[in-house]
Amino acid sequence: MTFSAAQRTAVMEQMSNAQFDVLIIGGGITGAGIALDAVSRGLKTALVEMQDFAAGTSSRSTKLVHGGLRYLKQFEVKMVAEVGREREVVYENGPHVTTPEPMLLPIYTDGTFGRFSTSIGLMVYDTLAGVKRSERRQMLNASAAAAAEPLLRKQGLLGGGRYVEYRTDDARLTIEVMKEAVRRGALAVNYVKASGFLKEDGITTGIQAVDQLNGSSYTLRARKVINASGPWVDTLREVDGSRQGKTLQMTKGIHLVFDSSRFPLRQAVYFDTPDGRMVFAVPRDGKTYVGTTDTVYREDPAHPLISEADRDYVIDAVNGMFPDVQIRTQDVESGWAGVRPLIHEEGKGPSEISRKDEIWVSDSGLITIAGGKLTGYRKMAEMVVDLVARQLQQEYGDSIGPCVTKKMPISGGDVGGSAGYLSYTERKIKDGVALGLDRQVAERLARTYGSNVDALYERMPEPRTKAELHGMPQDLLLMLRYAMEEEMAATPADFWVRRTADLFFRIDEVRRYKSAVSAYMAEQLGWSEQQTATYMQQLDQLLLEASGKS
Repeated sequence: MTFSAAQRTAVMEQMSNAQFDVLIIGGGITGAGIALDAVSRGLKTALVEMQDFAAGTSSRSTKLVHGGLRYLKQFEVKMVAEVGREREVVYENGPHVTTPEPMLLPIYTDGTFGRFSTSIGLMVYDTLAGVKRSERRQMLNASAAAAAEPLLRKQGLLGGGRYVEYRTDDARLTIEVMKEAVRRGALAVNYVKASGFLKEDGITTGIQAVDQLNGSSYTLRARKVINASGPWVDTLREVDGSRQGKTLQMTKGIHLVFDSSRFPLRQAVYFDTPDGRMVFAVPRDGKTYVGTTDTVYREDPAHPLISEADRDYVIDAVNGMFPDVQIRTQDVESGWAGVRPLIHEEGKGPSEISRKDEIWVSDSGLITIAGGKLTGYRKMAEMVVDLVARQLQQEYGDSIGPCVTKKMPISGGDVGGSAGYLSYTERKIKDGVALGLDRQVAERLARTYGSNVDALYERMPEPRTKAELHGMPQDLLLMLRYAMEEEMAATPADFWVRRTADLFFRIDEVRRYKSAVSAYMAEQLGWSEQQTATYMQQLDQLLLEASGKS
């Protein structure tokens, strides 16, 4: 199956001429996970996403595959156990997009956590989450905690607890899961909006869909339609006529990015703020990012923005915990805002609402998956497809096998698991150097693309002079070509935000090469001058929102 931006229309034509077992609305991590689970069980599977893949919540999280330590405070024991154990599964299936990250939980005389409660809490967490022995908690005294992270506030420091989380590139995780589903036979297209449902005798049999890039309309048919649209699940339930009972409560979280020269964080830190919230500060690729806020959100979920109050809250949190850095507004390089689609619970504040997931089935047969966390995406998909399998067996006599994704590497993850990842990466770095790449460049490609890096290296015979003609470095051109041809990157924003995360962590690169990338995409995808200008305006707007300047 093709997954090229140039083939979007051809894939949509193929979709409109077929009858599917499962049609998924929503191309975030939940929809991608469902597509992979369904197609790997032999179900004929299709997926549409009205924006780009991962454009919503799945590219705007804290970028951690974590077990939800803080949910122990809310006695969400079952969720901590399930999600905590899924961390290891996600890591083993995609070590190129998931990295162990030692996390320090500092303990202060005026803080929420005491030494005893922290030790017990981390011990319970280790047990519930099935944490491997090498990653279990360590309790540190004050001097050891200060040595682990010298920027910590010294006043009132009693010590800390150290445990392991997993850092991820949330958008690339989603893309890799989607690519694996497509490789196994699923059809998936971005920028296609479900505009209505097809029904026969009151039962949902498909959708009306509109391509958001060219305006074409399609009719897509399936035996089962799954609403995995995240913040938009209630909107689709409204269209279905089934928005009743439980509904979503959206909350907004923001993150800010600083260069490590201004905020040289050595050790990831998870700390509490005076108002009782928990905040992460995480070093990544020469940057430090910090978040998140948690506020009720009632505006457009497609376009959450960082407000001045959001920014000030995070900066105050940084300066409270790391007083020596004296962060100011002008030190913010970039940032992002995201919306969490939580299941409403009467009388609870944003931080108190459970992150659990639920499946709802309407009278029309529309299946909706709501809530949940990035870490638990594979288990959520398993539950949804188990339900579909039972329905297909009852209604059609189909025999659908069990879930097989627990030990299934995602695209790029065929590197021998976590045990083989480092040696595999080193071999691929040497291959890249042998082809003429600088070691630092080869390392970035090998770590980003895992076992798919050969697909980029295969594009290497193109002379370096041709890369320079396009006005960009050769490695950037390799990444761009791969993103367009094998990851369905259809706009410059797709590439800079969700295929590379450069808008967040290499924003100067975006400014330097945005025109060259847009010109190359325009040439390859046949854009008109108006389309090119529109996509450039969109990117400039994202630059402005992320950093305050384009």
